[in-house]
Amino acid sequence: MSDDIAAAVATGLAGLPPLRETIAAHGLDARKRLGQHFLLDLNLTRRIARAAAPLSPGTVVEVGPGPGGLTRALLLEGATSVVAIEVDTRAITALQDLQKAAGGRLQVIEGDALDMPIASLGPPPRRIVANLPYNVSTALLVRWLHAADDVTDMVLMFQKEVVDRLVALPRTKDYGRLSVLAQHVCTVQRLFDVAPTAFVPPPKVTSSVARLRPRPSGDRLADLKPLERVTAAAFGQRRKMLRGALAGLFSDPTAVLTGLGLSPTARAEELTVAEFVRLAGVLDN
Repeated sequence: MSDDIAAAVATGLAGLPPLRETIAAHGLDARKRLGQHFLLDLNLTRRIARAAAPLSPGTVVEVGPGPGGLTRALLLEGATSVVAIEVDTRAITALQDLQKAAGGRLQVIEGDALDMPIASLGPPPRRIVANLPYNVSTALLVRWLHAADDVTDMVLMFQKEVVDRLVALPRTKDYGRLSVLAQHVCTVQRLFDVAPTAFVPPPKVTSSVARLRPRPSGDRLADLKPLERVTAAAFGQRRKMLRGALAGLFSDPTAVLTGLGLSPTARAEELTVAEFVRLAGVLDN
């Protein structure tokens, strides 16, 4: 974005009412069933936006913009094309003034992000930057891991316990199916925590921002489904030895595990990501 365009965008955004006024004017009270907790601190939202830099060229995809706090920050930090997906009709109306002020750089789509292929949301490179609704955050992430070829970078806010799982190492209590899937597809980095008091209304838990950057396609499975099946079986009965937990997938789990150099008496949390990938590789053989 040129300096002149950036100045014009900033000037237009500066004329918008404070987010609290936008929320009040449109009756945009946060609704629990939608997992809504609004982030209004512009310093904090700009910190999140900067973590995803460079925001231009290409498309920045935001899910659950609500009144537009993070959306404003993305535009101020240089995004030239933001696609914001919102399921709440009230927020669609509340975002209209922001859309006008953005000078054609913001597209707002009403709908469920779970139903939208990421490749349909604008030209690459695509970055997903979002304060995700808590109730669908994990489901959205898994969907995007399947579509990693269509994503350059993700900077996402989750409940802290979800990020604990994303970065967890083997032989720790938080290590599980999500750890394996995310770490196989992406490099995963915890960036910073966000206190409940930063939100309106405050959630009962601390949140965390994480960056997930897809690995080169040649370094990851083309199809994640076998890895999903193996990890679901192994961690679904994590107290069992693998020879028992995997009995529903392999006719002779002991022979399969031994053939891969893995201990049949090991438990799921003892296997590395690479070892799970090896197991997935023989699932249909």
